[in-house]
Amino acid sequence: MTVTMTPQADDPCRFAIEGEMTIYNALELKDRLQTHLDQCPHMEIDLSGVSEIDSAGLQLLVMAKNEVTARGKTLSISGHSPAVLEVLDICNLEGFFGDPVLIRTPESAHEF
Repeated sequence: MTVTMTPQADDPCRFAIEGEMTIYNALELKDRLQTHLDQCPHMEIDLSGVSEIDSAGLQLLVMAKNEVTARGKTLSISGHSPAVLEVLDICNLEGFFGDPVLIRTPESAHEF
């Protein structure tokens, strides 16, 4: 798992995750997310590089959304990878985060 944090003055802090979001790295990722949630009035989490996500990774996203809401901040999620889209679809959480999600049909999945 690789995490890149790009703080910006007036723009959202961009938190890009590459690799797995699984139970094996959930604690490390949680600590890093919480540290940056404290520092950013708005955070964008880029999930385009996520190769695998399980229920622990999904719980981290839900936790981040709940934390920012409780603090009066905002969170957006972008670049939903195919693995993330699959888990969101299975759990029927596409609309929970309030971000646009591009749902791919099996035929269009080969185009990207």
